[in-house]
Amino acid sequence: MHCTARLVDLLNIYANDLHNCTESNPTKDFLMEEIKVLKEAKFIGLANFMPRTAFLTLLQSKVKGISHMPINFVDNVWNYLETIVKSVLKHHSENYCQLRVCTRRAAENLIAKKKENSIEYVLEAVEMEKHTDYTCNPEYMQEYNKLVSHQGTFLKEVLNANRKTSTVNLEGVGDIEVNHLMNYQNVLTQAFDLKARLICYWKIVLRRLIDVIALHLMLSINKLINTDLEKDILNFLLSPTGGGVKRLLEESPSMTGKRQRLSRSVTVLRESKETVANIMDTIGIYGDN
Repeated sequence: MHCTARLVDLLNIYANDLHNCTESNPTKDFLMEEIKVLKEAKFIGLANFMPRTAFLTLLQSKVKGISHMPINFVDNVWNYLETIVKSVLKHHSENYCQLRVCTRRAAENLIAKKKENSIEYVLEAVEMEKHTDYTCNPEYMQEYNKLVSHQGTFLKEVLNANRKTSTVNLEGVGDIEVNHLMNYQNVLTQAFDLKARLICYWKIVLRRLIDVIALHLMLSINKLINTDLEKDILNFLLSPTGGGVKRLLEESPSMTGKRQRLSRSVTVLRESKETVANIMDTIGIYGDN
C-alpha cells in the first residue's frame, strides 16, 4: 500500500510540474511567439491561410521545453522501485546470506534494463509529439471553437485606445497583458487563431504524456513483479557467473559460528563427563575402604 501511494504521489508531482511549467502558461508574452513565427513563415498564398509549419514550429519548441520532465519522472520511479525491491529481497533472504548477493545483483541488473526501456519509450513518445499534430479527441475542437468565439471581442478591446488597464480578460484563459500587441495589428487575427489552437492542443499533449507513460510504467512494474524478477533471479543463480548454486553449498558465517560453538560445547560436555566419571570412581574406592 505504501509503495502504491508513493507511486501515485510521484505521478501527481509529475503532472503538476507539466501543468505549471513555463510552456503551459498561455498568458506569458501573449501572442509574441506566434507573431514571430508567422513573420518567419510568410509565403505567397491565400490571405488568412494558416501555414502548418508555423503550428509545428511552436509545438516542437514547447515539447522540447518539457522533454526532460518525463525522463526525470521515470528515472525517479525506477530509482524508488529499486530501493523497495532490494529492501524486500533483503528481508526475505536475511536467513540465506548465500542468496542475498545474487538476488540483489539480479534485481539491480533487471531494474537497470527496465529503466533503460522506459527512457527509450519516453523519448519515442516525446518525438511523436514533436512531429505529428493529431488527436481524435472531440474536446480539442470544442475548446478551440469556444476560444475563437471570443476572438472579436478580445481583439477589439486590445486595440481600444481608450482602454484604462494594461490587461484584457480572455474567457477560459484569464487576464492578459496586451499593451505590447498594439504594434502588430495586421497579424493579430492569425496570431490569435494560432494561439487558440496551441492552447487547446497543448492540453491534449500533456494528457497523453501523463497517461501513456503512467500506463507504460504500470505494465512494466506488473511484469517485473509477476514474471521478470523471479525469472532473472533464477537465471542469475544458475548461470556460471552468478555462482548461486555453489554459494548454496557453502556454509554461511552464522552457521559456521553456531557449528563452532556447538563443537566447543560438545567438547566441554565430554570433558565434564570424564571428570564426573573420575569423581564417581574415586568415591567408589573410598566407599569400599
